[in-house]
Amino acid sequence: MTEHNPALKRTGLSWISLFASSGTLICCALPILLVTLGMGAAVAALTSNFPFLITLSQHKAWVFSGSGALLLITGSLMYYRDRACPTDPALGRLCNRTQIWNRRIYRTSMAVWCLGFFAAYLALPLRMLLNV
Repeated sequence: MTEHNPALKRTGLSWISLFASSGTLICCALPILLVTLGMGAAVAALTSNFPFLITLSQHKAWVFSGSGALLLITGSLMYYRDRACPTDPALGRLCNRTQIWNRRIYRTSMAVWCLGFFAAYLALPLRMLLNV
C-alpha cells in the first residue's frame, strides 16, 4: 500500500504550473520581444521550424486561462491548506526544504505568467495609448 504524500503532490503541481506558464512565455512574450528587438526573421524561422507556436498564439486565451487556473490551484494548495510537516527531524527538514522550493517554483511561474500576460495583452495597447 502506498502512502499519500501531499508535499509530493504540491511539488508536482508546482512543476506542472511552471511548465504551463512557460507556454505563455513561449507563445506570446518571446515572439513579441524578438520583433521589438528587430529580429522578425528569427520569429519567422521559429514559427516555420516549430509550427505549434502558431497554434499556441491562435489559442492564447485558452493557454492563459489553463495556465492561470493551474497557478490558482497550485497557490491554493500551497498557501491555504494545512502545511504541517512530520515530527521526525529528517522528514521535517525534507518537508521544509520541499516547501521552500515549491514557493520558489511557484513565484517563478507567476513571474513568467505575468510577463507573458503583459506581452500578449497589455504591451501593444499601452504603446498605442502612449503613442510610442
